[in-house]
Amino acid sequence: MPRRKEVAKRELEGDHRFNSPVVTKFINGLMKGGKKSTAESIFYGALVIIKDKNGDPTLNTFKQALDNVKPQLEVKSRRVGGANYQVPIEVRSERQLSLAIRWIKDAANGRKGKSMKERLAAELLEAAGNQGAAVKKKEDTHRMAEANKAFAHYRW
Repeated sequence: MPRRKEVAKRELEGDHRFNSPVVTKFINGLMKGGKKSTAESIFYGALVIIKDKNGDPTLNTFKQALDNVKPQLEVKSRRVGGANYQVPIEVRSERQLSLAIRWIKDAANGRKGKSMKERLAAELLEAAGNQGAAVKKKEDTHRMAEANKAFAHYRW
């Protein structure tokens, strides 16, 4: 964090196919080692697989999957008087999107399967239907926040 002035957030440009900054952020999250063209081919290939399986517009399925995985609450560790408490806090919208992208990517990586395109497509389809490992991660996070609701007064 800078001491002198607030740093302006840079706006992401839309991708070349859908002109969507959310898609650009997802592709950047998929990217490994600076290989953006590989990440783009994985993402767009997954959308083609989704379109073959589902039949409806693929960007709608993608956005539905992201919305189903975005967490509303999370827990942060706070040290109060020698004890650590898991304090539930609300998640900012930028962090919601970042967590959803990370959880979908990790769930697709953790799948056993053929190629990354097929694993990502399967995870996106399951997330759009409120199933899958990424949605389970969100539900576990919400469950942890709900269980620690008694410590919400330590939020600052």
